[in-house]
Amino acid sequence: MAGGGAEGGCAEAEAAVACEALRLLRIEPSAVGPGVEREGGAARCSRNVLRKRRRWERVLAAKRRKRRQEREKSRARRAEGPGAASRDGGRPSTALMKERLLEAKASGPRLCVDLGMADCMTQKETSRLASQIRRLYGANRRAEKPFWLCLTEFVVGSLIYEECFRMNDGFSNYLMDTTQESYLDLFPLDAIVYLTPDSENVLEDIDPNKVYVLGGLVDESIHKKLTLRRAREQSLQTARLPIREYMVKTVNTKNYHSETLAINQVFDVLSTYYETRSWPAALKAGVSSGKGYVLPDAVK
Repeated sequence: MAGGGAEGGCAEAEAAVACEALRLLRIEPSAVGPGVEREGGAARCSRNVLRKRRRWERVLAAKRRKRRQEREKSRARRAEGPGAASRDGGRPSTALMKERLLEAKASGPRLCVDLGMADCMTQKETSRLASQIRRLYGANRRAEKPFWLCLTEFVVGSLIYEECFRMNDGFSNYLMDTTQESYLDLFPLDAIVYLTPDSENVLEDIDPNKVYVLGGLVDESIHKKLTLRRAREQSLQTARLPIREYMVKTVNTKNYHSETLAINQVFDVLSTYYETRSWPAALKAGVSSGKGYVLPDAVK
């Protein structure tokens, strides 16, 4: 009888773990048929989800440690007096840019470019996207507080893969991650925020513990709400830049107003905000007047 009770307790524990795994995957336990636990499916599912969760928790813990170290370094630099942070002035050195990028990998926010929609573009549009990726990487490399970049669903032999290597000198040496996997396989769902101009949610701040995803589509393409539909199908959080909240429409001959930006322009907004914590300054850096929006103080 005692042995039977122990076996019952183990079964209940395994069932609880499986239910929690299904909950994280947004699957109702009732939707899973009887006997799945016995077949080992739920056990495998549980192991994968828990492994991904533990890996992400380790990343967050490392980020917190790194941020504490950075705060201590900043206090030490301030104690040394003005000019200590940048002895030579001007553009940061290659060594300093590399150091900052590696610090971002350890403790900064992640920014993914979702290339899973590359087949929606023509060859010309794909070439434009490869060029935008180059500009985005260059701006991030020069940033005082860079993000850690990742190209997801970057399939070897695909057109975007070939164009990135053809158009961008030294692409193989870029300090960023490239993977054929989806961001869904790399990060927990609740850590991902998909940035799309069609979202009803406004991006209010940048959280270093979040992973921000940009849809890899050029701004010339007309794909109405494609990124929003994709994010909703994947049960992801979405957000848009606060363009309407801080900018006003301008009068122009074509009556053209668009909140759709190229990925490097979106990055310019995010990067400037991350450094300045000022949305007006950030939007001024990334939203050109050609989009039909300007800051209120620019209207005379």
